[in-house]
Amino acid sequence: KKFYNTNNNIIAKSNQKNNKTNKKTNKKTNKKEDNRKESQIKNKIYSILTGASAGFINGLFGGGGGMIVVPMLIKLLNRQQKKAHATAILIILPLSILSGLLYASSGAFNLKVGFPVILGVVGGGIIGALALKKLSNQWVLIIFSVLMAGAGLKMLLF
Repeated sequence: KKFYNTNNNIIAKSNQKNNKTNKKTNKKTNKKEDNRKESQIKNKIYSILTGASAGFINGLFGGGGGMIVVPMLIKLLNRQQKKAHATAILIILPLSILSGLLYASSGAFNLKVGFPVILGVVGGGIIGALALKKLSNQWVLIIFSVLMAGAGLKMLLF
């Protein structure tokens, strides 16, 4: 059937075209929403995996969770280098405090050695955070990679 408006234009065909266009647009919109929801679920799973890995490593070795968190934040959660390091610091701080309390409660903490180290960590943390602001993502990546490789070699060879 053809329908005519007051100007004798055929409107049935244009309505059909509009309906087809709307259906295609709705399918694309629905697909984008599905992809977004799927991405959010994947990010939550990756976030939990990242946290669990850092917690396990930190609890087992008394540290080192940040070495796990940073690469996972970058690779799994697509964070920029500097933001990954800053996020890792905020993640590791409460984790380190909890691990430290557990070690201290079991008698594994030596206050004479630990207190001066804590002072050094606080000072070094402030300097490092200020340096992180000034360095480019590329330099942060280079420095982090060299430190990780150096630490790994030292542990293997010495």
